Amino acid sequence: MGNKEGFLKYDRELPQARDPKVRINDFNEIYEEFPEQRTQEQAARCMDCGVPFCHQGCPLGNIIPEFNDAVYREQWEEAIEILTETNNFPEFTGRICPAPCEASCVLGINKPPVAIEHIEKTIAEKAYELGYIKPNIPEIRTDKKVAIIGSGPAGLSAAAQLNQAGHRITVYEREDQIGGLLRYGIPDFKLEKWVIDRRLEILKKEGIEFVTQAEVGKNVSTDELEKQYDAIVLCVGSTVPRDLPIKGRDLDGIYFAMDFLTDQNRNVYKKTPENVSITAKDKHVVVIGGGDTGSDCIGTSHRQGAKSVLQIELLEKPLDHRTDKDPWPNWPMVLRTSSSHEEGGERAWSMLTKAFIGDDQGRVKAIKVVDIAWTEEKNKFEEVEGTEREIPCDLALLAVGFVTPENNVLKKLGIDTNKKGLIESKKYQTNKPHIFSAGDARRGQSLVVWAQSEGREAAVQVDKYLMGSTSLPSKQGSFLAVKK
Repeated sequence: MGNKEGFLKYDRELPQARDPKVRINDFNEIYEEFPEQRTQEQAARCMDCGVPFCHQGCPLGNIIPEFNDAVYREQWEEAIEILTETNNFPEFTGRICPAPCEASCVLGINKPPVAIEHIEKTIAEKAYELGYIKPNIPEIRTDKKVAIIGSGPAGLSAAAQLNQAGHRITVYEREDQIGGLLRYGIPDFKLEKWVIDRRLEILKKEGIEFVTQAEVGKNVSTDELEKQYDAIVLCVGSTVPRDLPIKGRDLDGIYFAMDFLTDQNRNVYKKTPENVSITAKDKHVVVIGGGDTGSDCIGTSHRQGAKSVLQIELLEKPLDHRTDKDPWPNWPMVLRTSSSHEEGGERAWSMLTKAFIGDDQGRVKAIKVVDIAWTEEKNKFEEVEGTEREIPCDLALLAVGFVTPENNVLKKLGIDTNKKGLIESKKYQTNKPHIFSAGDARRGQSLVVWAQSEGREAAVQVDKYLMGSTSLPSKQGSFLAVKK
C-alpha cells in the first residue's frame, strides 16, 4: 500500500460530467478529462485489505488492490499487466460496468468506496497512450479450429482467450459490425464505438478472423460449421424481449426498447443520427421498465427532442441506503440516478400499466395506469383503489428485460435448453460435447462484466476439451495471484 493514510486523506472524487443542457445535443461520452494526479489520489484510497472483498464482488475476479497500488506509484505498465490478467477489455468495463466491486469495497462500509471503475478505465486509456496495449500474437499455433457464434462481450472474451491458447479462431456475427449489444445496444454517450474498433484492430492483428452479416442457421450452414471446426462456442445472447401483452398492445407507437436504441445507435455509428425510423421528437415518451436499458431510452429520447419523458417502474421506490436485506458486501438495492435521469424527465414507482389507449388512426395516445401496493397478508401486489388514470403517451418503449436466446440456431445444432429456455450446459459444455456456450444465452440476461467472465471461463473448458489440459487462467486461480 503506497499511502497508508490515503483513505483518510482523500475523499471519493470522479470526473465531472458535461452540463446536461449541453450534452443532450450530441451523442458523445459525457465525462470530462480528469487530472492524472487526482486518479492517483483515488487509487491511494485503497486500504489493501487483508481480505479484499472487491475480488468477491467482481465477476472477473480482478486483482484490484494490486493495480490500485501500481497506479498510485505511477507504474502504468505494471497496472495494465495486473488488470489484463483477469480482464480482456478493461476499456469496456471501465465505462459501462455498474461496478459490483465498489459495492463490496471494505472502505464502503462507512465511507464512499474506492473509485475502482474510474481507475480501471484510466489504466486502460493510459496503457493505450503509452503503447502497452498492443497485439500479442501467439508464438505457437495448434491445429485446432474454433468457431465463436456471436461477437458480444462473451464471444470476444472467449475468442481472445482461445486465440492466446494457439487455436485458430473465427467469430461469426449476424450484424454488419462486430460487438453485439456493445455495438448497437449501448448508446454512444456511454460507450463511443471507436473504443470497440480500437480493440478489434488489435484482435485482428493477433490472428482472430471476424465474419459479419453471417447468421448461423440461415446464410451460414450449421452442418458446414460442425464439419469445419473442432469446437463451437455459442455466445448468442438472450435477445428475445419480454413483452407486455395488455389491451392495446397492437397499436402503432409501441416498441421494444432495444429496437428503439439499435435504430438510433446504428445511425450514430453511420454518422446519420437524424435518419431514424423510431423517433421521440416532439412526443410524450413513456419508458416502461426501471433498469439500465430504460435509462438508455431516457437519454436517447432527450437527445431526439422528446416533449416529455416518464419512466415507470412496477416495484416501489428504493431507499437511499442499505437495509438488513442487502447488507455489505452484497449488491445494495438502493435508488440509483443515472446520467440520463440527470438530464430531465420524471420517474414513477409502484405503478402498473393496465392498457394502451389509441386514437382514430390506430396510434397510441395514452396509457392507462394504476398505483399498486404490496400487501404482506396476501403476499402480492394489489391495485390502490381510486388511482386509475390515463397518462399522455405518443411513444411507449418496453424495457422490461429479455427472456431467452433466439432458438433458430439452437434447434439447427440440436442444443438442449432448460425450463427457462436458456442453453443447458455443464461446465459450459452443452449436450453436444464439441459445442459450448457462454454469456446471457447460458446464464440469462446479465451484465457485460458477467458476459466477459463467462467467455473466459468457457474458453478454459474448450481448451481442456481440445488439448486434454489448459494453461488458460480461470477466475478461481486469479485469487491466488502473487503481488508484483
